[in-house]
Amino acid sequence: MRLSLLAGLLLAASAQAADQPDSHDLAALPRFPHAEIFEFRERDGEERTYPQSAIRRISNQLRMERKVEVEGRQTAVTYRLPSGHSALDAFDRARQDLLKGGAELLYWCQGRDCGSSSLWANTVFGNARLYGPDEQQAYLLVRLAEPSQDSLLALYAITRGNRRAYLHAEQLDANAPLGELLPTPDTLMRELKASGELRLARLPAEPPANWATLLARCLNLDSTLRVSVAGEGAEAWREALVGQGVRAARLELGESRDPGLHLNLLR
Repeated sequence: MRLSLLAGLLLAASAQAADQPDSHDLAALPRFPHAEIFEFRERDGEERTYPQSAIRRISNQLRMERKVEVEGRQTAVTYRLPSGHSALDAFDRARQDLLKGGAELLYWCQGRDCGSSSLWANTVFGNARLYGPDEQQAYLLVRLAEPSQDSLLALYAITRGNRRAYLHAEQLDANAPLGELLPTPDTLMRELKASGELRLARLPAEPPANWATLLARCLNLDSTLRVSVAGEGAEAWREALVGQGVRAARLELGESRDPGLHLNLLR
């Protein structure tokens, strides 16, 4: 028992020693097991643009359909992942940890749907080490839960051609309130299919028009799916979604009447 404990302490110390000096994890994001902090930086007064769509270069300019522009204090951590694990392993775990912690999805893309990895690495994040095959990348943008609702966290994962895997995480604590930020319909659909549910805890019982439109667009991306609608305003939300063009037969009322809105995929 003592030998096992000593070995564990030595392993932990070894992993910590491999981190960059004066670096640390982000409070909202647990570290992937045995990952090392390869690069770290903290800066005040950073102006950042985080895409909410695929990116491309046109006339030597970075183009995207949607974006979030914010200024504030940035903390950026690049993890080198242990051999035998792909970047997508760490990305999926990080996404689930963030959502369990109450973070709100704003955008999620994966593989070639994100655009060019070269643009993400060199233009968005300014880190050439994050460049790899387009099909081996993933990007996530979330808004953190209260009391950090004016902070964004961006994740970018890549497995390079040499099979080295990295997870880059940036937290931007905004200098001013972020206001309302909406996710994209395809992001919500990707999460619904991946986890089988959408938990939208901050939505009120009376459906706002912009959210009813957004959720209807999400559900109509795949008209074969059926969901249950639960929450304290479940009946009103069901009516609003039907009013936005979702077939009533696809929407069942769930039993929960907890605050917020909960959509559950019916298999």
